[in-house]
Formats: sequence, structure tokens, C-alpha cells
Amino acid sequence: MIEGRFGPIWHWPARTRVMTTLAGAGYRFYHYGPKADRHLRRAWREPHPPAQSAALARFGAACRAAGMRFGIALTPKGATHPFDAAARADLARRLADFDAIGIDDLAILFDDLRGDLPELAAQQAALVDFCTQQSRATRFYFCPTYYSDDPVLDRVFGARPPAYLETLGRRLDPAIRVYWTGEEVCAREITPGHLRRVAEQLGRAPCLWDNYPVNDGARMSRFLHLRAFTGRPAALAPLLSGHAINPALQPLLGCLPALTLPMSYAQGDDYRYGAALAAAAHSLFGAPLADMIVDDLLLLNDTGHERLGAHAARLRARYAALDHPAAAEIVHWLDGDDIMAEGAVETEA
Repeated sequence: MIEGRFGPIWHWPARTRVMTTLAGAGYRFYHYGPKADRHLRRAWREPHPPAQSAALARFGAACRAAGMRFGIALTPKGATHPFDAAARADLARRLADFDAIGIDDLAILFDDLRGDLPELAAQQAALVDFCTQQSRATRFYFCPTYYSDDPVLDRVFGARPPAYLETLGRRLDPAIRVYWTGEEVCAREITPGHLRRVAEQLGRAPCLWDNYPVNDGARMSRFLHLRAFTGRPAALAPLLSGHAINPALQPLLGCLPALTLPMSYAQGDDYRYGAALAAAAHSLFGAPLADMIVDDLLLLNDTGHERLGAHAARLRARYAALDHPAAAEIVHWLDGDDIMAEGAVETEA
């Protein structure tokens, strides 16, 4: 899990429930880095308040007890240009904060920031190298500014520098795991051929940052992403250094597709996404909620909030009648409480 989406931050009980559910399904690390946590992005130089630091420490301990590594993801905006003594001092202080919290992994993220800066790859690699020397984490991850082939990144953040990935590959320590989303920011399919090409550029197998079932932003928040994973064949496993998913706004509902990904890897050519979804739904929610979600999948997942029409009232009455927290998340979405406004995704924040 890479909790790296935009939108409201989960409450700790919900996050813990997601973590324990995923740990039971075979997930092995949890990187905490919600974009709305200002102490990791907008105001990264400022320490978390003591109560939040204590909560992070408790959550990290819970992750380890469940068999998962715990990591924190930091976006040190503005620290690379210039990467001077002041930036180094600020980084060292924040990394000491994370060491005090207790982390196994450290992720340095430069996603969704301007990229038309001089010597971008070299400066970012130098910063990551500094972090590896300062942090007591035992595993390090890096998300580049251009984390996909998707041309939308060039349109929004400036044209990517020539040989950007190749330069990172040469300058980053081979042990650094590099996050990559695929041919698109929200990839419909990941293929072995694509991963082999990216690995050649980076000089290492990438770690997949899978932007499913994430549904942040004004457009995607109008849909519940409930369908089982497809387009991630088991043949990807030897070509990856890891596979992390970015979660949906709805913590419990997001566990439904999440549980199908390990099934895809384990079952290989025998994987059937419809059967996997039904099995995961019954495992998570039991009947009758599981059967209701499967029956209503087309409406909840594909139709879109504004296009439900008369179905909306029927769906609301149907799920409000159930005393189940996942049903409550559906009602919450039907009531429009999860719909994000235009401009809510502040990529430079």
C-alpha cells in the first residue's frame, strides 16, 4: 500500500482496519503519505504535532505486528533547487523525526511537482543519497517527477528532461526502489514488455505504484472503484521489485478490489476476475452485502454519481437498511459527501 492519494485523510481506526485486512491477504508494506498531510508535503519542514507523531508510531508498531513493513513518504518540495546547507539541515531534522517515530522504509516522492528544472535527475539523486545516509530506515523508495510515460505529465509539469530515467538509473544507488505507475498515470494494463523497457532505462526492476483503486479528484470521485484487478498478469512478478496500490477514498470498500490482486498473482492463468470479486466480497462483507454489491456493480462502479437518476434513491434505501460500515460508505458516497470539487487536486501543494 502506498497511501499517496489526494482527498480527505482517513481516521486512524479505518487505516488500521485497512492495514490488518491487507496484511491478512499477503500485503507486506504500508507507506503513509497522504497528499493532504501538510507535514509531508506543503509544510514538510515542520514536524508533525506530538499527538500525530505518537499515532504514527503506534500505527507503525501495529504494521510490524501484522507482518508489514511501515514507511513514511516525504515530498521535500523546493529542496533540490538549491540543494544547499539549509535544505540539508531541514531534511536531516525531518528524517530524525521519522527515526524517532520508527520507520522501516523511507520514500522520497517528487510526483506532481514542476519538472522543468536544471539537472533535475542529478539533483534529485543527490538528495536521495543524502537521505539514505541520514535515515535509519533499512529500505528506500523514490518516486520520480516523471513516473509514467503518460504525456499528461509533460503538459502539466513541463517537458521531461532528455534521458531523465537513464540519468536517475546511473546516479541512484542500485538498492533504491523506484516507483513507476506504467504507461499511463492510471494504467489500464501493465505488460511485461513495458516493464522490461523501464527496467533497462532505470537499471533496476521498477516498483509498481498502481493507481487503482484510487478515485480521488473531481472526475474519479464520482465513481466507486470496486471491480477486481485486471491487466496485471502474474507474469509481472519477476519483473518488479514490488507492487503497491494507491487506495480509494472509501477505506473499507477499497479493500474489495485490493484483495483480488494477490489472487491474480497466486492463480496466474486460472485467475477469473468475476469469481475473484465475488470471493473477496463474501470474505470481507458476508451476505447479503456482498451479493448486493456484485448485483449493483454496474451502477456503483461505471455509471457515475450524476447519472444515477432514479437509481440513486433506490440504492440509498437499499444500503441504508444494512448495519454495516461498508454499506455506510456507499450511502456516504450516494449522498455526495465523497465527491471532490474541481481544483481539489493541487499538484503543486
